[in-house]
Amino acid sequence: MPETAGPVTELASQYVSQVTKDLEQNVKEQERVTAEIAALQERLAALQHDHAILLNMQQALGIAAPAPAPAPVVPAPRGKSGGARRPDTKKPGPKKPAAKKPAARKPAAKKAPAKPAQPEPAQPAQQQPAQPSQPAQPTLVELVRRYLTEQNEPRSAAEVAEALGRTYPERAVQTKVVRTTLENLVARNGAHRSKQGSSVFYTVAAEPAPETAEKAEGADPAE
Repeated sequence: MPETAGPVTELASQYVSQVTKDLEQNVKEQERVTAEIAALQERLAALQHDHAILLNMQQALGIAAPAPAPAPVVPAPRGKSGGARRPDTKKPGPKKPAAKKPAARKPAAKKAPAKPAQPEPAQPAQQQPAQPSQPAQPTLVELVRRYLTEQNEPRSAAEVAEALGRTYPERAVQTKVVRTTLENLVARNGAHRSKQGSSVFYTVAAEPAPETAEKAEGADPAE
Protein backbone atom coordinates (compact mmCIF):
# COMPACT_ATOMS: atom_id res chain seq x y z
CA MET A 1 0.00 0.00 0.00
CA PRO A 2 2.68 2.65 0.73
CA GLU A 3 4.40 1.89 -2.62
CA THR A 4 1.19 2.83 -4.56
CA ALA A 5 0.53 6.08 -2.65
CA GLY A 6 3.95 7.56 -3.58
CA PRO A 7 3.50 7.84 -7.39
CA VAL A 8 -0.12 9.05 -7.02
CA THR A 9 0.92 11.89 -4.69
CA GLU A 10 3.76 12.92 -7.00
CA LEU A 11 1.45 12.92 -10.06
CA ALA A 12 -1.13 15.05 -8.23
CA SER A 13 1.51 17.62 -7.26
CA GLN A 14 2.63 17.83 -10.90
CA TYR A 15 -0.97 18.51 -11.99
CA VAL A 16 -1.37 21.21 -9.34
CA SER A 17 1.86 22.92 -10.45
CA GLN A 18 0.90 22.79 -14.13
CA VAL A 19 -2.60 24.18 -13.48
CA THR A 20 -1.14 27.02 -11.39
CA LYS A 21 1.27 27.97 -14.18
CA ASP A 22 -1.52 27.85 -16.78
CA LEU A 23 -3.71 30.11 -14.65
CA GLU A 24 -0.93 32.68 -14.25
CA GLN A 25 -0.24 32.64 -17.99
CA ASN A 26 -3.95 33.03 -18.73
CA VAL A 27 -4.26 36.07 -16.44
CA LYS A 28 -1.20 37.72 -18.03
CA GLU A 29 -2.59 37.09 -21.50
CA GLN A 30 -5.92 38.64 -20.51
CA GLU A 31 -4.15 41.75 -19.22
CA ARG A 32 -2.17 42.07 -22.45
CA VAL A 33 -5.24 41.70 -24.68
CA THR A 34 -7.20 44.18 -22.52
CA ALA A 35 -4.42 46.78 -22.88
CA GLU A 36 -4.32 46.29 -26.67
CA ILE A 37 -8.11 46.70 -26.93
CA ALA A 38 -7.99 49.94 -24.90
CA ALA A 39 -5.21 51.32 -27.13
CA LEU A 40 -7.12 50.39 -30.29
CA GLN A 41 -10.28 52.04 -28.98
CA GLU A 42 -8.37 55.27 -28.30
CA ARG A 43 -6.84 55.12 -31.78
CA LEU A 44 -10.29 54.55 -33.34
CA ALA A 45 -11.78 57.52 -31.46
CA ALA A 46 -8.92 59.77 -32.66
CA LEU A 47 -9.36 58.63 -36.27
CA GLN A 48 -13.11 59.26 -36.14
CA HIS A 49 -12.50 62.77 -34.76
CA ASP A 50 -9.95 63.52 -37.52
CA HIS A 51 -12.37 62.13 -40.11
CA ALA A 52 -15.11 64.55 -39.01
CA ILE A 53 -12.72 67.52 -39.15
CA LEU A 54 -11.47 66.55 -42.63
CA LEU A 55 -15.03 66.22 -43.92
CA ASN A 56 -15.86 69.73 -42.68
CA MET A 57 -12.70 71.12 -44.28
CA GLN A 58 -13.55 69.35 -47.54
CA GLN A 59 -17.02 70.91 -47.47
CA ALA A 60 -15.56 74.35 -46.70
CA LEU A 61 -13.15 74.12 -49.65
CA GLY A 62 -15.96 73.02 -51.98
CA ILE A 63 -14.31 69.72 -52.93
CA ALA A 64 -16.67 67.00 -54.14
CA ALA A 65 -16.61 63.89 -51.96
CA PRO A 66 -15.11 60.86 -53.77
CA ALA A 67 -17.32 57.86 -54.41
CA PRO A 68 -16.95 55.19 -51.70
CA ALA A 69 -14.77 52.26 -52.68
CA PRO A 70 -16.69 48.98 -53.24
CA ALA A 71 -16.55 46.58 -50.36
CA PRO A 72 -14.18 43.65 -50.90
CA VAL A 73 -15.94 40.45 -51.87
CA VAL A 74 -15.33 37.78 -49.27
CA PRO A 75 -15.41 34.29 -50.79
CA ALA A 76 -17.85 31.94 -49.16
CA PRO A 77 -16.25 29.18 -47.06
CA ARG A 78 -15.99 25.93 -48.87
CA GLY A 79 -17.89 23.03 -47.43
CA LYS A 80 -16.06 19.96 -46.32
CA SER A 81 -16.05 17.45 -49.09
CA GLY A 82 -17.02 14.03 -47.92
CA GLY A 83 -15.12 12.35 -50.71
CA ALA A 84 -16.02 11.91 -54.36
CA ARG A 85 -18.98 9.68 -55.01
CA ARG A 86 -18.34 6.68 -57.11
CA PRO A 87 -20.56 6.32 -60.11
CA ASP A 88 -23.10 3.55 -59.90
CA THR A 89 -21.83 0.51 -61.64
CA LYS A 90 -25.27 -0.99 -62.01
CA LYS A 91 -26.37 -1.11 -65.60
CA PRO A 92 -30.04 -0.44 -66.27
CA GLY A 93 -31.91 -3.48 -67.45
CA PRO A 94 -33.52 -3.49 -70.85
CA LYS A 95 -36.95 -1.87 -70.81
CA LYS A 96 -39.82 -3.87 -72.14
CA PRO A 97 -41.77 -2.09 -74.84
CA ALA A 98 -45.25 -1.20 -73.68
CA ALA A 99 -48.05 -2.65 -75.70
CA LYS A 100 -49.78 0.03 -77.71
CA LYS A 101 -53.55 0.02 -77.77
CA PRO A 102 -55.28 1.17 -80.93
CA ALA A 103 -56.85 4.52 -80.14
CA ALA A 104 -60.39 5.04 -81.34
CA ARG A 105 -60.66 7.93 -83.74
CA LYS A 106 -63.18 10.61 -82.88
CA PRO A 107 -64.88 12.64 -85.56
CA ALA A 108 -63.31 16.06 -85.86
CA ALA A 109 -65.55 18.79 -84.46
CA LYS A 110 -66.29 21.74 -86.69
CA LYS A 111 -64.56 24.90 -85.50
CA ALA A 112 -66.61 28.06 -85.32
CA PRO A 113 -65.19 30.98 -87.32
CA ALA A 114 -63.10 33.20 -85.07
CA LYS A 115 -64.41 36.72 -84.56
CA PRO A 116 -61.99 39.50 -85.46
CA ALA A 117 -60.53 41.11 -82.35
CA GLN A 118 -61.68 44.66 -81.87
CA PRO A 119 -58.86 47.10 -80.99
CA GLU A 120 -59.27 48.67 -77.59
CA PRO A 121 -59.28 52.47 -77.53
CA ALA A 122 -55.94 53.81 -76.38
CA GLN A 123 -56.14 55.58 -73.06
CA PRO A 124 -54.22 58.84 -72.74
CA ALA A 125 -51.16 58.51 -70.53
CA GLN A 126 -51.53 60.25 -67.22
CA GLN A 127 -48.86 62.83 -66.71
CA GLN A 128 -47.49 62.96 -63.21
CA PRO A 129 -47.04 66.45 -61.82
CA ALA A 130 -43.41 67.47 -61.65
CA GLN A 131 -42.14 67.54 -58.11
CA PRO A 132 -40.46 70.80 -57.09
CA SER A 133 -36.74 70.40 -56.64
CA GLN A 134 -35.39 71.06 -53.17
CA PRO A 135 -33.17 74.17 -52.92
CA ALA A 136 -29.49 73.45 -52.43
CA GLN A 137 -28.07 74.27 -49.02
CA PRO A 138 -25.58 77.16 -48.92
CA THR A 139 -21.93 76.27 -48.44
CA LEU A 140 -19.90 77.29 -45.41
CA VAL A 141 -18.07 79.90 -47.52
CA GLU A 142 -21.38 81.56 -48.43
CA LEU A 143 -22.57 81.50 -44.81
CA VAL A 144 -19.33 83.06 -43.54
CA ARG A 145 -19.33 85.77 -46.21
CA ARG A 146 -23.02 86.53 -45.58
CA TYR A 147 -22.45 86.82 -41.84
CA LEU A 148 -19.48 89.18 -42.24
CA THR A 149 -21.47 91.32 -44.69
CA GLU A 150 -24.22 91.79 -42.09
CA GLN A 151 -21.71 92.91 -39.40
CA ASN A 152 -20.55 96.47 -38.90
CA GLU A 153 -17.40 95.54 -36.97
CA PRO A 154 -14.59 93.04 -37.52
CA ARG A 155 -15.23 89.56 -36.11
CA SER A 156 -12.89 86.79 -34.99
CA ALA A 157 -13.10 83.19 -36.18
CA ALA A 158 -14.49 82.09 -32.80
CA GLU A 159 -17.27 84.73 -32.97
CA VAL A 160 -18.19 83.70 -36.51
CA ALA A 161 -18.25 79.99 -35.56
CA GLU A 162 -20.37 80.68 -32.47
CA ALA A 163 -22.90 82.77 -34.43
CA LEU A 164 -23.20 80.21 -37.23
CA GLY A 165 -23.49 77.38 -34.70
CA ARG A 166 -26.48 79.11 -33.09
CA THR A 167 -28.13 79.82 -36.44
CA TYR A 168 -27.37 76.41 -38.01
CA PRO A 169 -27.08 73.87 -35.16
CA GLU A 170 -27.44 70.93 -37.55
CA ARG A 171 -24.17 71.77 -39.41
CA ALA A 172 -21.88 71.30 -36.36
CA VAL A 173 -19.72 74.32 -37.23
CA GLN A 174 -16.21 74.19 -35.73
CA THR A 175 -13.91 77.13 -35.09
CA LYS A 176 -10.94 75.46 -36.82
CA VAL A 177 -12.93 74.95 -40.04
CA VAL A 178 -14.27 78.52 -39.94
CA ARG A 179 -10.73 79.90 -39.51
CA THR A 180 -9.59 77.89 -42.56
CA THR A 181 -12.55 79.23 -44.57
CA LEU A 182 -11.73 82.82 -43.56
CA GLU A 183 -8.07 82.41 -44.57
CA ASN A 184 -9.20 81.09 -47.95
CA LEU A 185 -11.42 84.15 -48.38
CA VAL A 186 -8.47 86.41 -47.52
CA ALA A 187 -6.31 84.59 -50.09
CA ARG A 188 -9.01 85.15 -52.73
CA ASN A 189 -9.40 88.84 -51.79
CA GLY A 190 -12.88 88.07 -50.49
CA ALA A 191 -12.12 89.23 -46.95
CA HIS A 192 -9.64 91.40 -45.03
CA ARG A 193 -7.62 90.30 -42.01
CA SER A 194 -6.53 92.64 -39.23
CA LYS A 195 -4.67 92.10 -35.96
CA GLN A 196 -5.48 93.69 -32.63
CA GLY A 197 -2.84 92.53 -30.20
CA SER A 198 -2.72 88.73 -30.34
CA SER A 199 -6.25 88.46 -31.78
CA VAL A 200 -7.08 88.22 -35.49
CA PHE A 201 -10.26 89.76 -36.87
CA TYR A 202 -11.88 89.53 -40.29
CA THR A 203 -14.11 91.79 -42.38
CA VAL A 204 -15.67 91.15 -45.74
CA ALA A 205 -14.06 92.86 -48.70
CA ALA A 206 -16.18 95.49 -50.44
CA GLU A 207 -17.07 94.61 -54.01
CA PRO A 208 -15.38 97.01 -56.49
CA ALA A 209 -17.74 99.43 -58.23
CA PRO A 210 -17.96 98.93 -62.01
CA GLU A 211 -15.85 101.44 -63.91
CA THR A 212 -17.90 103.73 -66.07
CA ALA A 213 -15.63 104.65 -68.95
CA GLU A 214 -16.93 107.53 -71.05
CA LYS A 215 -16.69 107.18 -74.77
CA ALA A 216 -14.35 109.59 -76.44
CA GLU A 217 -16.28 112.00 -78.65
CA GLY A 218 -14.93 113.07 -81.98
CA ALA A 219 -13.74 116.66 -82.54
CA ASP A 220 -16.26 119.12 -84.05
CA PRO A 221 -15.56 119.94 -87.68
CA ALA A 222 -14.00 123.37 -88.23
CA GLU A 223 -16.32 125.93 -89.72
